[in-house]
Amino acid sequence: MKDKIHIIKQRFDEVSDLIIQPDIVTDQKRYVKINKEYKDLKTIVDKGNEYLEALDNLNEAKEIINDGSDAEMVEMAKMQLDEAKELLPKLEDELKILMVPKDPEDAKNVIVEIRAGTGGDEASIFAGDLYRMYTKYAASKGWKTEVEDLSEGTSGGFKEIIFSVTGNDIYGKLKFESGVHRVQRVPQTETQGRVHTSAATVMVLPEAEEFDVDVKMSDVKIDYFCSSGPGGQSVNTTYSAVRLTHLPTGIVAQCQDQKSQHKNKDKAFKVLRSRIYEMELQKKLEADAAKRNSLVSSGDRSAKIRTYNYAQGRVTDHRIGLTLYDLSNIINGDLDKIIEALELAENTEKLKQMNSDL
Repeated sequence: MKDKIHIIKQRFDEVSDLIIQPDIVTDQKRYVKINKEYKDLKTIVDKGNEYLEALDNLNEAKEIINDGSDAEMVEMAKMQLDEAKELLPKLEDELKILMVPKDPEDAKNVIVEIRAGTGGDEASIFAGDLYRMYTKYAASKGWKTEVEDLSEGTSGGFKEIIFSVTGNDIYGKLKFESGVHRVQRVPQTETQGRVHTSAATVMVLPEAEEFDVDVKMSDVKIDYFCSSGPGGQSVNTTYSAVRLTHLPTGIVAQCQDQKSQHKNKDKAFKVLRSRIYEMELQKKLEADAAKRNSLVSSGDRSAKIRTYNYAQGRVTDHRIGLTLYDLSNIINGDLDKIIEALELAENTEKLKQMNSDL
């Protein structure tokens, strides 16, 4: 561990020099990449310094105890030795997790797509609940959300809503949310008081920059049409809504949220690029999952990942068998316990894989 810390410190010193070089500062793409590496390395170096200090304390205490010439110093050294012995394994475990290679996508902003599934009107209402849950979670992290496109449900909520989330290290947190979310409760539309099961599908796409995926204009078919509201009725008479079709892949993105055709086109391109980028990422995820039997990031969009049971106030994440009786706080955006548990499970898998590859 000591050798690993010294190697990381050397790289940190190199990056510290690079980040102030004029050619790096003026190249935005390289600067963002180097700045991210600087922050990640600094976290490891700071934790590494704590580890090295505890190791020095351990060795110093052993020397004093072996010398044995000063009884009072020996007693103090024994306390110092016990503290260091207790602290070192904890710091070593933390360092191992920090040293797990991070996915480059984890730092990206995201596009989130929520679609009502089985359950009719209740599924649309649940999709609205999930949208509110994610926007509240985003607000608690200081992230910004913006609706890209939506289709309202006939009794509230959304048949589909697409929104972007911008801030720091967002995909690394929200990537675990992709999959089928299931709700068990008495719907607002139910007169007999019976519990129904409804579902909504969540997809979290890392937002693709223009340099991440090359979309040729000649490969994109552009259609303009009138925006529509709930039930499909036209809400304006201008052709401001935009639908883009990527001909090589068949991927479609559309936007009708803005009154301006130009703004809708920009938003639709942002979604289209991210969907194409995510398609390639899914192939990688599925290959990785097959290789390491991942429970957390399997790349399977149709997998049932979580159940929200209102009668019992229970939320269960089926991938890691986590059950929390805290539904009211979770549905109001308090997702930290679930996401931290999923991050730990993924990092533990990666550690096992790293050790088996050695």
